[in-house]
Amino acid sequence: MALPSLCVTAFTVLRHIEPILVLEQLGSTFFDTALQMVVKDRCANATYPDTHLSRGDSQQKAMSDFYMIYNLIIRFTPILPSMLLAWLSDRGWRRTPIVVSLSGYLVSRLVLLLVVLLGLPLKVMYGAAVLFGLSGGYCAFWSGVMTLASLGSTAAERSKVLMKVELLYGMTGLVGSLVSGHLFLLYSSSLGNGTILLSVSTLLNLLAFIHSIVLLQVKQVSDPEPEQDANVLSHSSIDVTVEAPARIDMVNVVLMFAAAILYSSAVGGAIEILAVFVMKEPLSWTATQVGYGNAAGCMIFLTSFLGVIAFRRCVSDVLLILIGMVSFASGIYFMSFVTATYQFYLARSLNLFALIPMPTIRSLLSQQVPASSCGTTLTALQLSLKVGGLAYTPAFTKIYQRTLDWFPGFVFVLSSILTVLAMIPVSIISWRSPRRRNYERIQGD
Repeated sequence: MALPSLCVTAFTVLRHIEPILVLEQLGSTFFDTALQMVVKDRCANATYPDTHLSRGDSQQKAMSDFYMIYNLIIRFTPILPSMLLAWLSDRGWRRTPIVVSLSGYLVSRLVLLLVVLLGLPLKVMYGAAVLFGLSGGYCAFWSGVMTLASLGSTAAERSKVLMKVELLYGMTGLVGSLVSGHLFLLYSSSLGNGTILLSVSTLLNLLAFIHSIVLLQVKQVSDPEPEQDANVLSHSSIDVTVEAPARIDMVNVVLMFAAAILYSSAVGGAIEILAVFVMKEPLSWTATQVGYGNAAGCMIFLTSFLGVIAFRRCVSDVLLILIGMVSFASGIYFMSFVTATYQFYLARSLNLFALIPMPTIRSLLSQQVPASSCGTTLTALQLSLKVGGLAYTPAFTKIYQRTLDWFPGFVFVLSSILTVLAMIPVSIISWRSPRRRNYERIQGD
């Protein structure tokens, strides 16, 4: 009797979204490490005769050029497809965003494997990025996961369910990153480094894709309360229900938009360059070190979450945002002067709470507008951040290339400065809030 019962339990678990999440995240962490090492290898012999760059600087320029174009494609191609998939999901096709986006994940992993096996040009990955974007990419996949997790829980349990989903995602990324570097070094005599890692990554994404088609179940729990949003940091940062205002506080909205754009640009630009920076002397990371470095990034996700849990009862949302910004600004400034691997980890340790500000800003922003305008406002913010990416991605790349010979860490100093500037509108919001409450109380009297 015990064996049939165990089989039923296992089958029930397999019908949930969590197994797909684990498979996809493991495949993605393996892919990220492999891509970073393949790009480093293919750019090793890059030359720029007109610029008189050294061999190491030429490699850095070629790598940063590749990532600039690749990241722009990854960031902007999914916008319309993800909106279409969300529209289909709202009309009952709940699994569609997950299935379609996983097909894009599978194709991109397969293309990189073929690039390694067949010696195809690295620029083929631009085409893979386009296909990945047309499938909806990460945006469509994550929104689909959050939708299914929300539908399968009651309003009272929803925040706990979403918290578990995000923690599972972060822990899987941590484990996958730690393992990925070691797998990259495994090779067969005829295929070389990276083929086993990419084969496993492709297999994991194939299993996730098949799982989403065959086993994934859409379970909807009836609940009279409206569905809530899906980000755990946003949920965690709000301890009480805040009544939506009757009209838009335009000054606060503008200040929050400014803070979000500046901080997003600082973080996005620095992290994109960081993947190239660690390949440069004196760091010159191996595949194992790349995996450990990516694991450190996943750890920041977990520490930011725990930071919200620890601080939410004793500080305001505004102070929570400032804590996160100070954490990132200090860590990324320290990164400017890193010359050894242990210093890299010291710098990353200062970034413990760097992921707190953005979801908390979204949460605070939703409190400044009427409920009927909340969706439009948050969508406008997201589009603003996307447009900001058009500026900061090439800007940070070109600045990094021009400062390679005298101060490679200059872009991190710039990122720290932008973060400090982002703290100014947040501080103004903190200053305005008590004045506004006092004014409203006087008007009420």
